[in-house]
Amino acid sequence: MFSRLNQLTRHLSRPLPQYLHNSAAARAMAQNGSRSMIHTAGCIIIGDEVLGGKTVDTNSAWFAKYCFSLGINLKRVEVIADDESEIIEAARRMSKNYDFVVTSGGIGPTHDDITYQSIARAFDLPLVLHKEAFEKMKKFSRPRPGQEKFDYETDSPALKAKLRMIELPYDKKLPDEEQVIFPAEDLWVPINVVNGNVHIFPGIPRLFEKMLDGLKPRLLPRLTDPEGKGIYRLLFSTPLPESEVAGYLTELSNKVESKGVKVGSYPRWGKSRNVVTLVGRDQDFMESLVAEVESNVKGRRIQVEGEDDDSGSDKDAS
Repeated sequence: MFSRLNQLTRHLSRPLPQYLHNSAAARAMAQNGSRSMIHTAGCIIIGDEVLGGKTVDTNSAWFAKYCFSLGINLKRVEVIADDESEIIEAARRMSKNYDFVVTSGGIGPTHDDITYQSIARAFDLPLVLHKEAFEKMKKFSRPRPGQEKFDYETDSPALKAKLRMIELPYDKKLPDEEQVIFPAEDLWVPINVVNGNVHIFPGIPRLFEKMLDGLKPRLLPRLTDPEGKGIYRLLFSTPLPESEVAGYLTELSNKVESKGVKVGSYPRWGKSRNVVTLVGRDQDFMESLVAEVESNVKGRRIQVEGEDDDSGSDKDAS
């Protein structure tokens, strides 16, 4: 009995055949025969150190601003452990649900850096040593102090560890340029694209940010707004507590919903003023609402949150 159960468990844990992994990008390409437009995004932060409080995640906040600036609707951010089953489940689900998915973390040289191998298994792909990435690694990755005897041509534990960082999930049926992107001339770390829309990034913030900036020219033609103007956000400062403006904001939200504008209210505990926001793409329409909003919240439009705070003045924000 236990033998049969073990066989069943192993069978169910096997990755699905790749043709069953229907990503949001793959569905769009099948429908229109071209690269899919990017409307939505998801972000997966991978790392035990984040969940354990050892490292503070800044990449998701940076990515949120990046998406906002491009007019991409970031729908979900998840922080998960360095656990294969967690990575497999999150990668499959987000690839299916969102047009543009990024992962951050877990692609280093140590035993707990398992992002590549986990995503390879998620989409039933082999891990392949990428030759161009290896040549770039040899050019740009210099031995650190204590590695004076390291040699890229000599087999060693250190070399094997380094090569784990360029053994990528790879579909041999697809063009290389669709799977491996080098976003900067002076970086050997590639952006590995899997299942059409899962983009694997390192967790180091300066690399994460630089590589996303380098990816932007490839994203712009696939945006709803090809000029990359993004989404507009208007801020209003109000001295009123949220309970005083709730009724008006509900009416306003119903009024502007058809125009794709979202209304937000954010209490600022210990501060003299709260913030009301309008977020949307129709700048002219939003600008036409400024006088009305200012009047109804007894406040004024601001450019930066907190710019008109009264020093030392506390209030009940609710």
